[in-house]
Amino acid sequence: MRRRSIKITIGLAAAASTAVAGTTMAQASTDDTAGAAVNTSQADGCFTWDKELAEGAKGDAVTELQIRLGGYPASGEVLAPDGSFGPLTTAAVKRFQKAYGLSETGKADEATYNKIYELQDDDCSPANFDFAELNKCNSDWSGGMVSAATAKESAKRTMWKLQALRHAMGDESIRITSGFRSKSCNADVGGSPNSRHMYGYAADMGKTPHSLCDIAKAARNHGFNTILGPGYPDHDDHIHVDHKDSKTWEAPDCGI
Repeated sequence: MRRRSIKITIGLAAAASTAVAGTTMAQASTDDTAGAAVNTSQADGCFTWDKELAEGAKGDAVTELQIRLGGYPASGEVLAPDGSFGPLTTAAVKRFQKAYGLSETGKADEATYNKIYELQDDDCSPANFDFAELNKCNSDWSGGMVSAATAKESAKRTMWKLQALRHAMGDESIRITSGFRSKSCNADVGGSPNSRHMYGYAADMGKTPHSLCDIAKAARNHGFNTILGPGYPDHDDHIHVDHKDSKTWEAPDCGI
């Protein structure tokens, strides 16, 4: 586990949900529907929620919540960060709350936010993953199939899903072997001409304390539309995950 950065309280105006990961953002009050005010004294340098959120709420604060809870949909589902707090978001909140021993209210309340703050570093990455792990290609996220800002934001979404996966597997380390690739980096490793790695939202994982099959099986519950592993061509030594629109789960040697 890497050293966590010191949390700081921010009092600037709310930032758009499309801001590049790593940019400091302030507490959000841009929602069409919001609940009771919450204590912001534990705010950090990434994002601060200033009101409870529940089903029916909309806006940037909902989008930011959905990104952090992207690893808590029902098995086989993907929670889209669309800024609309619907039944899928309610269910994800409950699963997150259950995973951390909180009251399963289905509302994003102060206890829920405080747990997120504990897990979140000031650059918006989760506690046990960082942007450097998701980009071993270059330092500026350029050269892929999308803009550098989009690639980095997509990697942030992936990291929060990986954080949920890691917690579900006993909070033991997960080794990332590949993340974002520019077109040239992708060509250098012989990647597919349309590899999801060039979009920023793919990650490959190698064997660590867990077997590859255990990782692949657990990934089914954490918001990944694509899971490729042992038995799938060229994937016997790693697990590939991403959240492209269509679903492809193929790890035949793992029963998937």
